Formats: sequence, C-alpha cells, structure tokens
Amino acid sequence: MGKSFMRFLKGFRYAFRGMFYAMHTQKNMRFHFAIMAFMFFFLLRYDFFEISRGQFAVLALTCGIVLSLEFVNSSIEAVVDLVSPEYNKLAGIAKDTAAGAVLMSAIAAVVVGLIIMLQPEAFSAMGRYYAAHIGELIAVLIAIALAVVWVLFPRKDVKDKAKDKKEKK
Repeated sequence: MGKSFMRFLKGFRYAFRGMFYAMHTQKNMRFHFAIMAFMFFFLLRYDFFEISRGQFAVLALTCGIVLSLEFVNSSIEAVVDLVSPEYNKLAGIAKDTAAGAVLMSAIAAVVVGLIIMLQPEAFSAMGRYYAAHIGELIAVLIAIALAVVWVLFPRKDVKDKAKDKKEKK
C-alpha cells in the first residue's frame, strides 16, 4: 500500500481516538449520545412510531449535527485552555460561544424530534406493550439507569488531559 493511503487510514485512527476521548471525558457528549442511542433504539426496535425514511434521515442528520458540534466545542475548549491557562475574558467568550452553538443545535434537535415523534398514539401503544412485556420494561429501565451512571460518573481510568493540566497549576 502506498504512503498516502496509509496516512489516509491513520487519519481515521486519529479521528476515532478523538471521538473516544471526547466520549469518555465530556459529560455533555455522553448525555447527547445516550439520548440519541435510546431514540434510535426505540425507532429501530419497535414500530410504535410512524416515521418515514426521510424523517428518519432528518433525525439522524440532526443528531449528527449536535454530536459534531459537541466535538468542535471540546476542541475549542482544549485549544483555549492550552493558549490561555489563566482566566481571560476573551477565552471565556470563545468557550461560552462554542457551548452556545451546541445548545442551539440541541434545542433545534429537540424541536425536530418533537415535530416528528410527538405521536400520542405511539406512546399509548408503547405503554400497552410494556404493560404486557414486563421483562422488556425492566431491561429498558436497567439500560436507562446504566446510561445515567455512564453519563454522570465517568470512568476513572480515562484521564482528561486538559483538566489534569489545569489542576497541576
């Protein structure tokens, strides 16, 4: 294989490393990812919701935008912390503005999700289904509890290099 192709493949490795780093160190990233995972689980596992392929694509694209902006926000925070370890008003504005972009995309995603998925009959059918399938309900509730733990309590063996650097100063 040529050197350019190997560099191309290395780029994927670096990108996945960055994605996993953000997933392990950023609570908001884990929150957005967990919500997205449950939404797609319910959409793909059951047929409660009447969702067209186009609506599904809009939901997927909207989720992708939110997660992508979370990655960009994490990048901006890391660079700002690197170049401005001490408090700086402009550094704060950069970080706050990046976080605001994530918030705006998340609000838009919620609106899109409500427009597409606000189907009271689907939620009624889901309630009836789980009333008849208690084992599945328990499994879903356990998965939700595990997701809450994953979001709120990060793994101790994954270090947030940016926070470690700040704490040393």
